[in-house]
Amino acid sequence: MDELQAIIQYMMDHMMGEGTTSPAAVAIFKSHAMSEMKHYERLAERIIHLGGVPATSVGPFKNSGTMKEQIEKALNEERRAVEQYKEHIVLAKNQDDQATRLLLEQILLDEEDHARELEGLIEGK
Repeated sequence: MDELQAIIQYMMDHMMGEGTTSPAAVAIFKSHAMSEMKHYERLAERIIHLGGVPATSVGPFKNSGTMKEQIEKALNEERRAVEQYKEHIVLAKNQDDQATRLLLEQILLDEEDHARELEGLIEGK
């Protein structure tokens, strides 16, 4: 899942979770959606600066079912994003593109925080 798809998925999870017995999870979904919006904006600006065109389409969405399933799905996607950002950081280093590397490292920190928050929900912390 990319940043644009993450925005929509988190917002859907946030809206579908309204009124549930998990207000902490719903709040985290909304917060993560806002964070992903900032990531998308910063990445899109960098891509345009480098002469590219940012992605504007997303893949299919799945309603994850229970709140626990939504949290687990989000955690799996955050873990996948962490690995992808690590790979992209290496690519930026290899291209000697320090600005992109720094941007990706900043976003990686946010993604790791997102994963920790979701892990905390699963563990009941």
